[in-house]
Amino acid sequence: MLNLIQIGVGPLGQKVATYALQRTGINIIGAVDPHPQKAGKDLGALCGGEPLGVTVREILGEALKGKEADIAIITTLSSLERIESQIKAVAEAGLNMVSTCEELSYPWQSSSQIAARIDAACRENGVTCLGTGVNPGFLMDYLPAVLTSVCQKVERIKVTRVQDASVRRIPFQQKIGAGLNSREFENKKEAGTLRHVGLTESIHMIAGALRWKLDRVEETLEPVVARQKVGAGYKMIENGNARGVEQVGKGYINDEPKITLHFKAAVGEKKSYDKIEIDGTPSFTSVIEGGVNGDIATSAITVNALSAVMKSAPGLKAMLEIPVPACFSNI
Repeated sequence: MLNLIQIGVGPLGQKVATYALQRTGINIIGAVDPHPQKAGKDLGALCGGEPLGVTVREILGEALKGKEADIAIITTLSSLERIESQIKAVAEAGLNMVSTCEELSYPWQSSSQIAARIDAACRENGVTCLGTGVNPGFLMDYLPAVLTSVCQKVERIKVTRVQDASVRRIPFQQKIGAGLNSREFENKKEAGTLRHVGLTESIHMIAGALRWKLDRVEETLEPVVARQKVGAGYKMIENGNARGVEQVGKGYINDEPKITLHFKAAVGEKKSYDKIEIDGTPSFTSVIEGGVNGDIATSAITVNALSAVMKSAPGLKAMLEIPVPACFSNI
């Protein structure tokens, strides 16, 4: 039996906890969230189910009082700088952890100093920390890296992820700017609060797997503009406002784009798909028609990675460094 602490019970945390509760061998013994509408509530009731007798606490120490936990799931923040103190607190409590923090998925190039501090804290306390999710963490980095294992030579990699965001949770639709007018979109873009987080980390993960030394990484971000009213999402989107976001990241070697990641998520997008194109020996294309639902897949991979993390050596790990995770029937 794996005793679990759930840290963060917003929309994603609730989905993760609900999935974890369905798995044999996982026992949620505590939950943490300082939000006044969540602290003091029963976790099961917050997740829309029957009461569990697990009260959401404001701080980790309260959730652990009188209990013994093995591992924590952290579904709180996207920023590595902001989540660092949470990770250190979990490490000091002696807990292994899996986090959906996008910037944690492969931070050694983009945030090397913070990554080094987190790695040191984990090693000092004998615990493992993994950053993962469907993207980053799997579809646009881990999976293409694994697919190159059948190649004798790789020249270029391109990954395209196109999603209809209307089926995603509301915070995701808000994060990609759905419903914003052009001025609101540009303001949030400039502030760095509107974007898919993790594209740069995904590029570095692929490069790390292939032992490629990139000269530079570039990223562009533009709105996907509605050409008519769109009512499929959480709010009506007026003609001319943003339906979502389109981002392209490129990793260069000698001015040649060796890795290209194309991410497009917008409310009302007609066709969702995930496509990986490998130019090499052999060259091939792999397509997931209909795409992978991000909320379902993130919940699944976060829980499915628990067993692999428990088997890993202490320190900060990427998906490339842990035993291959899989959907398990029990611990």
